[in-house]
Amino acid sequence: MTSPILVTGGTGTLGGHALPLLRASGHDVRVLTRQARPATDGVEYVTGDLLKGEGVEAAVDGAATVLHLAGGPKGDDEATRTLVRAASRAGVRHFLYISVIGADRVPLAWMRTKLESERAVSDSGIPWTTLRAAQFHDLALTMVEKMAKLPVFPVPGGLRLQPVDSREVAARLAELTLGDPSGLVADMTGPDVHDLAALARPYLRLRGRRRPLLPVRIPGKAGRAYRAGANLTLEGAETGKRTWEEFLRERLG
Repeated sequence: MTSPILVTGGTGTLGGHALPLLRASGHDVRVLTRQARPATDGVEYVTGDLLKGEGVEAAVDGAATVLHLAGGPKGDDEATRTLVRAASRAGVRHFLYISVIGADRVPLAWMRTKLESERAVSDSGIPWTTLRAAQFHDLALTMVEKMAKLPVFPVPGGLRLQPVDSREVAARLAELTLGDPSGLVADMTGPDVHDLAALARPYLRLRGRRRPLLPVRIPGKAGRAYRAGANLTLEGAETGKRTWEEFLRERLG
């Protein structure tokens, strides 16, 4: 019998890609989820809530490895600290965390919670691995879809993104999960850097829509950080192969 790999966020986009890869490696997987689910072949579901601290001890019990994918618009740092404390008490030997590029450079509240989560992991005393990734194609599509509903499509000046395929990030995380603790590894980005207009045009074309593009300015410190490329990793990154255009053609047909 081998100890299961505990995955938080296992029912989300990234977790949905990572779970089959971990199962294919021969490992049993335990998923911490807020909604009760029946067990499937090699996957056990434990009900709990990281923000409320419910079910966390049971989730980490007997797990040697934790892959922490759960995240939200607020409270990520608190949730991570709760999980780290329980993992430390349970004797977890490898804690992996998915963060975001720019967590240490972009002055946004959500980014600060990611950075504080990184620190909670690195200061835990548990051998750890953290991967910072660029925005997923899925998130970029959600953003573009919302903006395309407006009469004009706003294009923040200087904002550039490196959208990466969530399946490729999941494959990298599975590789790291099955390997030795590695600390902060190379960031993972998509193959191309786009401004928002370059993301919008193929989407609008595939949808058969026309929208005038309206230049806008992101104000304040966050705007300056984005214009300076603080959310980008232009050198030394692990680079995915699937492009934004390929993702759109598959998703939108």
